[in-house]
Amino acid sequence: MTGIAGKVVAITGASSGIGAATATYLAERGARLVLGARRKDRLREVVDQIVAQGGAAVGEVVDVTRREDLRLLTDTAVDRYGRLDVLVSNAGTMAVSPFDDLRQDDWDAMVATHVTGLLNGIGAALPVFRRQRSGQFVNVASTAAYVVKSPQGVYAATKAAVKVLTEALRQESGPDLRVTLVSPGFTNTEGVGKGAAPETAAAMIRQRDEIAIPPSAIASAIGFAIEQPAGVDISEIVVRPTAQA
Repeated sequence: MTGIAGKVVAITGASSGIGAATATYLAERGARLVLGARRKDRLREVVDQIVAQGGAAVGEVVDVTRREDLRLLTDTAVDRYGRLDVLVSNAGTMAVSPFDDLRQDDWDAMVATHVTGLLNGIGAALPVFRRQRSGQFVNVASTAAYVVKSPQGVYAATKAAVKVLTEALRQESGPDLRVTLVSPGFTNTEGVGKGAAPETAAAMIRQRDEIAIPPSAIASAIGFAIEQPAGVDISEIVVRPTAQA
């Protein structure tokens, strides 16, 4: 299957930002969606909007740190649509702070969401893809995986782990599967600064308001990777504002 129309795509972190924009972009092009997020009300709004516009989407409350939730997401895709073609692992948290603040609960949350959450997605989707002899992982990292800037040390480390895990998965995937890394730069989402140390949050929000690109820019990059013919693997995409150094 080539293109986007008819493909079954599961997306984590789908209740806002890049996840919601990606869901809308793919639905407009005929994808059938299984959307996961922790916030039930916000998730329902995204699903209802897509369905109201003639798209196909269902939602499941998903916490990516829980293996059983990712299995629920992939099982829902198979039960409802008969298959799963793409898993977009997008759920994220950006509670950045200086090391001296010792906000270890935030460190744990970033590791659990970005690293454990990614692995839980792989654990849930890989057996489905192997049975089908087809499938695609799209893992959302960050430009922080390439350039470390204070005080984003832990965040950058977890996104670098996403980059490494994605490349390792690509090498093991074989000829039937595709693996794509998408790394956004500054993007205008509500997650920027959320949970960060107050001074850090204020600086990030100012920078977001000055230079950030819309989530739709990342959605179209994800769509580009998905729409390629089965034998074409877009391995890595970096999307950043032209103003971002």
